[in-house]
Formats: sequence, C-alpha cells, structure tokens
Amino acid sequence: MSIHISAKPGEISKIVLMPGDPLRAKYIAENMLDNIKIVSTTRNIYFYSGAYKGVPVTIGASGMGCPSIGIYTYELYNEYEVDCIMRIGTAGAYLPTIKVYDLVNTDKAFSESTYAKYAYGIDDNYLPHQGAAFDIINEVAKEIKSPIITGAIHSSDVFYRYEPSVPEIATDNNCLAVEMEAFALFANAQHFKKMAASIVTISDVIPTKESMSADQRERSLDSMTRLALESAVEINKRL
Repeated sequence: MSIHISAKPGEISKIVLMPGDPLRAKYIAENMLDNIKIVSTTRNIYFYSGAYKGVPVTIGASGMGCPSIGIYTYELYNEYEVDCIMRIGTAGAYLPTIKVYDLVNTDKAFSESTYAKYAYGIDDNYLPHQGAAFDIINEVAKEIKSPIITGAIHSSDVFYRYEPSVPEIATDNNCLAVEMEAFALFANAQHFKKMAASIVTISDVIPTKESMSADQRERSLDSMTRLALESAVEINKRL
C-alpha cells in the first residue's frame, strides 16, 4: 500500500495501462478485461485488476498533467514493482495532416516541465520512451493492421494557452501533437529502469479545430486500447 494507491501487495499487475480519465479506466476494465477486481479507491481514482487473454493487467487513471501521473507512476514502479506502464490518452494534433482518431506511438516527449529536473536532476527538455514497449507496440500494430504514427510529442504543463501559435519547443522539435503526461512517465521509468510507452489518440486537430466530444473521448478510444492490450500480451511474454 502506498500513499495514493490503497491496493495490497500483489493486487497490482506487472503491466499497467493508464488513461487520464477515471471513467475511461472504468469503461476499459468493465468492457475489455475478465475477472476484474477493484483494488484501490483512494481519492476516487479506482484501479482495476483483471486479465486480458489470460494476461494479468491493471487499469488505473493517471489524472491530468506531469505532477499527477508522476505521483501514480512513481508509486507503481517503486511500491508495487510494476514492470511496464503504458499511457493511453488523448492529444491535440499540431499538424493538419494528422486526423481525429489517428494513433500516435510516442518516440520522445519534449516538455517545459521541471518535473524531471527537480525529481532527478535531469536538465534535458526531452525524454525518450523507455525499454522495449515502444517497439512491441509497433510490431503488434503491424500484426493486427492497426495504423499508427510514430514521432515526438509535446508534454505541456498548460492546457489553456493565451498565445495561439504553436509553442517554440514543439516547432523546433517537430512535435506531432500535444498532451500533458508522457514526459513525467518517461522520467520515472528511466529512474527505475522500467518500461514505459505512451499511445495517444488524436482528439483534436488544433489548426482545423476538428475535435471529438467529451463522450467520444470516454468511449470511442477502443482501437488504442485494444492495441495496448494486445501489446501487453506480447510484453508479458518478454518479462
């Protein structure tokens, strides 16, 4: 048991999928896992453990932003000895060539966040995916014929930005899209020498103002989730 997760030892699986939204975690667990059990309810962030094709998997929400996912993933790696965390979230595309519902497998996360600096003394403004999960996701996507884009994303600390132009850090580093969590996840995984990956579904295209609804964000991300779960099966073989 940790400060923010009340699961008992052994109740969290070695592979964890983390959407941002607690309702999305609930939907995934109830619709895609077998034999689910609620193992933590602290702060109304429910963690569900179950199985996908016989492989133990835990689903739990990360909340929004680097501080929130930073806390949860630190405790998962450190207190529960989790081996792999896959973020499964949404992102806003910076490029009009990327469409709503496109999937992006994050190669690197660029950020202005000070999370890695103050947590681990890392001064770099980017961190790559950690371990083999990124490559496994690409392999599985090919096998199940799930189209996916790979590239850099921008992990921003700001959701409502007064300046409408694309931030310099994103343009300078060819970031495809913006979200708020991958950078801290990658920092924690690097520190603990564990696996971390981030798959995002494009929910908005910033230049064209195309977007999906709030309900669609909760329930229409099945392609991404299936890819993550199929990847979990393959990751489990290699642990």
